[in-house]
Amino acid sequence: MPSTRRAASSVLLTCLTLAGCSPTSLGGSTSSGSQSATSAASGAAGAGQEIAVGAGPQKTYTVQQQPAAGSCHYRYLKGEPLEDPKCTPGAISPAVTQSNLKSTICRKGGYTSGIRPSTSVTGKEKELNAASYGFTGRMSDAEYDHLISLQLGGDPNDYRNLWVEPADPGHKKGSGVNNAKDPVETKLHTAVCKGQVTLAAAQKAIVADWTTALSRLGLG
Repeated sequence: MPSTRRAASSVLLTCLTLAGCSPTSLGGSTSSGSQSATSAASGAAGAGQEIAVGAGPQKTYTVQQQPAAGSCHYRYLKGEPLEDPKCTPGAISPAVTQSNLKSTICRKGGYTSGIRPSTSVTGKEKELNAASYGFTGRMSDAEYDHLISLQLGGDPNDYRNLWVEPADPGHKKGSGVNNAKDPVETKLHTAVCKGQVTLAAAQKAIVADWTTALSRLGLG
């Protein structure tokens, strides 16, 4: 009998160590501690969730439905506007991958102009999205911005990747769009095309916080 117990203990230890088995897989009951561990693991998986994939470039774009009016809320870091991650979590284009950078976003002659939706579509979406965010400033000073820019493989017309970005602090009213996020996108694009960072790393960094994306990746 003692040898039988030793064998069972050996099996249990091996299973837990090598295969990550739970007590229930061995015919036992699940304790509250095991349930907590499972919940923690699920939370960790949620935190590392991949960015959504949109429809990609289309021959003809249509006006996309936007979040309900007043349901989105800006965040601010040192006065700089950031998107509401619940309304604008970002979405990438399936047409741009790490393996085809040279023929897409890094190709000579440019890429974004051929896939950008027309203003007849984005103009209407911008008005709807302004209502989503409760934006009441000058529309001409706000940018209808791709959270993950087109030059970083962002989806062209997925509502999850577009938001009305207010002007930067100190911006002169009526002087048009001029946001500090734009040069960040350009520097990330250059780094991706030079092979300094991966496409996925650049996309995740700008989704997390565009104001810290460069420092997060060691780009300044």
